[in-house]
Amino acid sequence: MAFTSTEHIKTTPIPADTVRHITLADVGEALGKGVSDFWDKPSHYLFLVLIYPIVGIVLTVWTTGGDLFRLLYPLATGFALLGPLAGLGLYEISRRREQSLESHGAYAFLVLRSPALGSIVVLGLMLAACFVLWLMAANALYLFYFRTDPPATLIALVGETLTTPRGWGLLMWGNLAGFCFALFVLLTTVIAFPLLLDRGGSAWRGIETSIRAFTASPLQFLAWGLVVAVLLFVGSLPFFVGLAIVLPVLGHATWHLYRKAVV
Repeated sequence: MAFTSTEHIKTTPIPADTVRHITLADVGEALGKGVSDFWDKPSHYLFLVLIYPIVGIVLTVWTTGGDLFRLLYPLATGFALLGPLAGLGLYEISRRREQSLESHGAYAFLVLRSPALGSIVVLGLMLAACFVLWLMAANALYLFYFRTDPPATLIALVGETLTTPRGWGLLMWGNLAGFCFALFVLLTTVIAFPLLLDRGGSAWRGIETSIRAFTASPLQFLAWGLVVAVLLFVGSLPFFVGLAIVLPVLGHATWHLYRKAVV
């Protein structure tokens, strides 16, 4: 099977991408198309995200087996910060299916030969930095509230978080900090990765266009962010195994959301 990664990318990127206002119906339609793309050939897609739940299980065992169990919740919720990067191969599959091209799962690896790979790597490093900073912030908040007389087990930590003033403080400020990180990622990368795969260009092009798309439809993209957060949380509950379905659906849906947001 022969294919190239440059068949759809212009050699001279468009200086400014035109964004359009989207509606909540567009968000719902993009999610529906994501489900359709996934069920079209699900056996071809699952291998792309199989490593994700495996890593989640390993991290769960690691954090609950020592004194770092306090990072279990930040790790689980922080995966949402890496979501745009995790869907890279799925954007290519949805693009090909949309254009009635062959959409075998192997085409997902075309991203490794994309002319925009350098820009994608830069954005990926930005998301990785956000993930690390979020873990550091969560750990600092924990130490602020629980430096003295810390809970000895995960169950004790959950109990104190839900029933004590210091636990309520950790829960409130921790979720607020997490929301700020998630909002930054949503604002700067909501359509950045599919845009770069589709049209090429610099990392700044992806960030700048994402910001303009977000500001053109803030409520709609916030609704999308809420959908992503809820689905990722639900998918994480059974030891992250549900992410094997949630991640590809959201990856495909992100491509269709990009297509609706950028002319």
